Amino acid sequence: MHKLYLGLGANIGDCRRTISEAIDEIGEQIGTVVCRSALYDTEPWGFESANRFVNAVVCCDTVMSPREVLDRTRRIERRLGRREKTVAGRYHDRAIDIDILLYDDITVDEPDLKIPHPLMQERDFVMIPLREIMGEETPVTPEQRL
Repeated sequence: MHKLYLGLGANIGDCRRTISEAIDEIGEQIGTVVCRSALYDTEPWGFESANRFVNAVVCCDTVMSPREVLDRTRRIERRLGRREKTVAGRYHDRAIDIDILLYDDITVDEPDLKIPHPLMQERDFVMIPLREIMGEETPVTPEQRL
């Protein structure tokens, strides 16, 4: 069994509902969801948008390989309305985004799969909910938490 941490974000449509559906599908298709963070209201990162994000992190136990997890998360994203992925650092509004943050303590460096997620340390919208479910103390402002 492997320990997997996934970051989720959405900023168009019914974001809370979409993230909830994504978590349900993760539990059905990838592995047992062991814990999940609160939902966080955040500003867009890396691009400008009038739409704020809802973000969360989940931890699950899985028997899948990192590549299998990536394939399943992409399928879940498409089913929930994601039409395009970020290319060359060009971000955009999205119905759902699911990123592999950590997978046990392994490192993967492939063109389309990097573990640990290479930008997670720069993103409070990832690190705050990740620390929450990993049990680390992180100050959270009332505006961040939904």
